[in-house]
Amino acid sequence: MGRLLLWRMNVRHPKVTDWGLAHTSIDRRSTILDLGCGGGRTLGKLARTAAKGKVYGIDHSEESVAASKRTNARWIDMGAVEVRLGSVSQLPFSDGMFDLVTAVETHFWWPNLLMDLREVFRVLTAGGTLIIIAEVYKGANTVLAKMAETHASRIGMTLLDVDEHRELLVTAGYSEVQVIEERDKGWICATGRKP
Repeated sequence: MGRLLLWRMNVRHPKVTDWGLAHTSIDRRSTILDLGCGGGRTLGKLARTAAKGKVYGIDHSEESVAASKRTNARWIDMGAVEVRLGSVSQLPFSDGMFDLVTAVETHFWWPNLLMDLREVFRVLTAGGTLIIIAEVYKGANTVLAKMAETHASRIGMTLLDVDEHRELLVTAGYSEVQVIEERDKGWICATGRKP
């Protein structure tokens, strides 16, 4: 079941991921962290864009780490991608390591959104960017989003509306916070910088 879910993630998320990533610039020399890398498809996309940099993926699921490694075997062999087991709540990276941190379809599962956003803040370089991309959020005008809202508390999801995303990032210390939505698609993209 887990492998099927990971395969579906790789098939289902590319459009929303591309849309979200279009709202930030990625330098070819960037050092990037993808939080909750799941099936690993976003890692390869980021590695192609940051061709002179390095991309790290982290996930709390051993199955996801294995899937991401299989999906990105070529990039890993080239030294362009590294995948680790770990938690957003205690990232196994040094302070100020990443120019960009991405979180695609994952932040609503984090154990403590505010504290976890502060942990991400710790590993960002000064001027580094966090980008959160998701296809469900509170108030979106889609069947999927309405279903997620109905069942969120039972399945451990924390869904936020546009203003709550903005307020959370500001409270966690991020500057230049922007929240963009495609309400009819249920897509949201939130970005913030470490001053």
